[in-house]
Amino acid sequence: MRKKRLVEFARGLRKKSTIAERKLWHRLRSRNFMDLKFRRQEPVGNYIVDFVCYENKLIIELDGGQHNEFSEKDIPRTKALEKEGYKVLRFWNNEVINNINGVLTVIKENCNKPSPLSSPIGRGNK
Repeated sequence: MRKKRLVEFARGLRKKSTIAERKLWHRLRSRNFMDLKFRRQEPVGNYIVDFVCYENKLIIELDGGQHNEFSEKDIPRTKALEKEGYKVLRFWNNEVINNINGVLTVIKENCNKPSPLSSPIGRGNK
């Protein structure tokens, strides 16, 4: 029952996304970014995350504030997600709005997508 409530709540969040969330989603959606499948406002464990790429076990969270430290409530949330094997990246909304290319560079650096030019082991020319 809890999972069903999370899914319904996530659906509502998708309809109320921030400018920063919409801007980043525009770049990540439909495999536009590194041919990776991202989902937005997705239940992961007991939390709803802003963006997740299951293929890379990568979570992207956007925060609205502009102070130097993230909220204390983010610490246990991040630790729980990391314990499940996810890498969690956090960005301020203003970073996404003012420097989307820089944000995408950091995301790319944290993705493990193999290069399409590399061949699988044992399948090279003989």
